[in-house]
Amino acid sequence: MPIQKQIIALGGGGFSMEPDNLALDRYILKQARVAEPKVCFVPTASGDSDDYVRRYYASFDTLPCTASHLSFFHSPRSDLESFIMEQDVIYVGGGNTRNLLAIWRDWGLDHILRSALEQGVVLSGVSAGSICWFEQGVTDSMMPTGSAELASIPCLGFLPNSNCPHYDGETYRRPEYHRLLQAGTISNGWAADDGVGLHFIDGELDSIISSRPNASAYWVQREGDGVQEVKRQPRFIGAD
Repeated sequence: MPIQKQIIALGGGGFSMEPDNLALDRYILKQARVAEPKVCFVPTASGDSDDYVRRYYASFDTLPCTASHLSFFHSPRSDLESFIMEQDVIYVGGGNTRNLLAIWRDWGLDHILRSALEQGVVLSGVSAGSICWFEQGVTDSMMPTGSAELASIPCLGFLPNSNCPHYDGETYRRPEYHRLLQAGTISNGWAADDGVGLHFIDGELDSIISSRPNASAYWVQREGDGVQEVKRQPRFIGAD
């Protein structure tokens, strides 16, 4: 059977936002090639926040997996490539997308992750960990603290188009995505509400899932002088 290249991009939710509802996290684990996968949390975007790592283990130690994490700020691994290639799932946390990309590129993790994807390792993540896989993303990591404006950021390009997470969770996300599209500074792309996961296989959207019954995904594109949204209803996978 050919190796599937899978990426699961969460608009929000998962253990970091819904610690009492791990439906999205369970879904990610079930896409691995083994019953009890090795899953590595990558909290680079948060500066390897100790609290974020603690919450990850508190949740994933209750799930059928072997949990680990990768740090660049505290005791980075000398065997980075072999460690990543031994994993079944990579789960990237939220935070500052710009910092995440800069650190990954400096350490060569971007190239290692592309190789891992080609070998069937499931790549996933939330917020910054969703944006990073696309050609472009909508981010606040390029703007001064407290700014209501967002910017476009070039990302890894493992997936085509752009991405906007937290589409319903942060009031400025939708209008800012529209503004960037109208200005021509970002390409058409996928927006996801909190609780929604976009599951891509071999670069194509295969399914949309949600841990929240009223959450949605959208294909958002520039059309003339305006922006068109095409709503895509997810498959509700239930509250955990």
